[in-house]
Amino acid sequence: MVEKNNILANPAPLGLLGFGITTVLLNIHNTGAYGVSAMILAMGIFYGGLAQIIAGIMEFKKGNTFGTTAFTSYGLFWISLVALWVFPSLTFIAAGSKAGATETGFMAFYFFMWGLFTFCMFIGTLKKNTGLQFIFGSLFVLFFLLALRDWGYISGAWIGYEGIICGLSAFYVAIAELLNETYGKTVLPLGKPLIK
Repeated sequence: MVEKNNILANPAPLGLLGFGITTVLLNIHNTGAYGVSAMILAMGIFYGGLAQIIAGIMEFKKGNTFGTTAFTSYGLFWISLVALWVFPSLTFIAAGSKAGATETGFMAFYFFMWGLFTFCMFIGTLKKNTGLQFIFGSLFVLFFLLALRDWGYISGAWIGYEGIICGLSAFYVAIAELLNETYGKTVLPLGKPLIK
């Protein structure tokens, strides 16, 4: 009888790439360069959404509560964001709603709550590498900038540039984890935890 290999693959690069690439693409829109297109919607559903949910389920199998919570939550964030953009255009939903969820002020509360969640997750990264700390710290800032924008306090393409930096940091950490594991040594550094 052949013994099964119990070593599980690291799902973090998949989840981080799903988050990072989709975040970069959406924030190119937030700079004002392009409108929301089918490409962003498709990325939000499949790579930002579904791929992260799959990564979260794989983290669950590995016993990683932080990874499970992060990837599954942000995967569902992407799917819910696409739904908020698409649902109001559906006749049977638009006809039954008095005030759409995409109203500017109401969307600010959506981003605020995601920012609050992200801040709590950022606290968890203090025991993890600097790369993860940067991702969650910059994402926390991005959500609150988006909330302030939708409440009408700030504006500008610079908010999108902050989001691009956040997405690229997730891309970097994903590739670092992938290459470091592949080569069995530090190819791209990830930094150290702030708290031991």
